[in-house]
Amino acid sequence: MTARIHDGYDEAVAGTADGSTVLVGGFGMAGMPVELVDALIRQGAGDLTIVSNNAGNGDTGLAALLATGRVRKIICSFPRQADSWVFDDLYRTGRIELELVPQGNLAERMRAAGAGIGAFYSPTSVGTPLAEGKEVREIDGRTYLLEYPIRGDLALIKAHVADRMGNLVYRKTARNFGPVMATAARTVAVQVDRVVDAGALDPESVVTPGVYVDRIVPATQEAAA
Repeated sequence: MTARIHDGYDEAVAGTADGSTVLVGGFGMAGMPVELVDALIRQGAGDLTIVSNNAGNGDTGLAALLATGRVRKIICSFPRQADSWVFDDLYRTGRIELELVPQGNLAERMRAAGAGIGAFYSPTSVGTPLAEGKEVREIDGRTYLLEYPIRGDLALIKAHVADRMGNLVYRKTARNFGPVMATAARTVAVQVDRVVDAGALDPESVVTPGVYVDRIVPATQEAAA
């Protein structure tokens, strides 16, 4: 199925239901799909579970979504930094739930969802409070914890260029979690700098194949040849 190219960000998040799990790309603000997150704020879905690398920066993007009070839970690796005051206030006052996941496990749990893996064992966080309640197994003399996939109802990611088939090319560190999130969600919405014709991208440069992409919103669109 060919990805649909939308004229506006609001169309790309339409139909998001209350209680959805939303995967949000970005490493801090690098690769953060701010316009799509803003559209989700306007869309109005609540009781959300957000999966992202961190818990928002300043008052924009993901932090602005948290500030609406419509996020019930966040699953992330780095919830606190110098400009995480929105999350800090929500967490300290008991208005948001946090599931802290080491960064490698976060990526692998989403990759597992996309690969159809039911669960996997990881040594990360053994012997820490994050191991509480998890199944433990010893393999070749080393202790591992059982981790489960993270699946999303919607993924919001940012890429550099897309073609009309939905194939994506990212720009440097802005790639971050985009590729694994694109495989792990039922619906994938992508904001891109521009859209080019099918065949214009070097196949060796494509990171996310278009089969994973449902909705694209370009900042600009190149005319068809």
